Amino acid sequence: MNRTGYFRSMLAVMRKELRDFARDRRTFLLTLLTAPLLYPLLFLGMNKLTNLRTETQLDKDMTMPVAGIARAPNLVAFLASRGISASEAPADIEDRIRAQREDVALVIDPDFAADWHAGRPAKVEIVADTTRRTSDVQVARVRGALAEYGQSVGALRLLARGVNPMVAAPVNVGTRDLATAEAKRGIFLSFILPLVLMLFAFIGGSHLAMDTTAGERERQSLEPLLATPIARGALVSGKMLAAVVLGLASMLLILLSFKLSASIGTGAARALDVSFAAMGKLLVILLPLVLIGTALLTCLAASAKSMKEAQSHMVWLMLLPMLPGYALMAYPLKDTQLWQYAVPFLSQNQMLVKVTRGEMPTASQWGVYLAASVLLAVLLWAVAVWRYRQERLAISG
Repeated sequence: MNRTGYFRSMLAVMRKELRDFARDRRTFLLTLLTAPLLYPLLFLGMNKLTNLRTETQLDKDMTMPVAGIARAPNLVAFLASRGISASEAPADIEDRIRAQREDVALVIDPDFAADWHAGRPAKVEIVADTTRRTSDVQVARVRGALAEYGQSVGALRLLARGVNPMVAAPVNVGTRDLATAEAKRGIFLSFILPLVLMLFAFIGGSHLAMDTTAGERERQSLEPLLATPIARGALVSGKMLAAVVLGLASMLLILLSFKLSASIGTGAARALDVSFAAMGKLLVILLPLVLIGTALLTCLAASAKSMKEAQSHMVWLMLLPMLPGYALMAYPLKDTQLWQYAVPFLSQNQMLVKVTRGEMPTASQWGVYLAASVLLAVLLWAVAVWRYRQERLAISG
């Protein structure tokens, strides 16, 4: 078969598979629209929860149980000036914190006043369950307020003795934040956005990829197709191309829903770069993953005897895009080493994070990423073609 005939056969198979899949309108619409419709809910929901946490935990006044309020009235007054009101702590305060009825408490040592007047460090204890993330903000606020109180009192004591308080601070430590405005805005989605986009890009055309092989094999409609004079490579390419088209259509809708969600969101969401140029970069990054996912699903479906067997692979397949995110949370890596852009899923994660931070990957990073991704997709395509050339593929059951 010449090259023209090869591509004509491939396109004919693609049109046939898309037409057959579109006949089941409910499945077609669910496959195409589920992710674009769910993404705004996820995005806007997380944005709302983030803003709500800021309003209710960071900026809002809080009330904290304090054991021994009378022992340190000045300290209690200082905390109140920082939005932390004190209430008398009950005797079972530790049990209440373990039961999550309270987030944090303060215990003022019985010898606080004596140590204070003697010029010794006066002891206070923050009581909290550090394994509960719900108390992180409150504990940090209390700890920061106590540190500020200690520094101010220490400075006053030095002044009372005729000593410049700056003597006690021989090193003035400052922070110069080199993060760009785009990077600060992008951190809002540096974890969730790569995960969501990678997941839907990887399995966006999964139903069609499995149905065109395992489904047809189960329905015994694959054998007549294999009996045609179409080259097996054109047949596999046409089926994969149909799934790629469906996956890309779904990705385009997801990116448009992302743009819409960021446009109508509040807070950090409105500051994100949702220009068509940024969306184009994301699409270029995700295209190789669509190819890899489709090729891998076609290989697995060609080895399955039924649609149910093919669908059983979805459990571990959905975990693959999540692994880099979890690994980087436990052991962060600098994104400057080229080898990272040759590792499947890790490379997509690093590229997506760069774009959401407002950074442009270097030419070498683009080159390694695209070359490694296309090579993997071609290898998986070759395996699928090899599997289609085996005559037992047409046997169902």
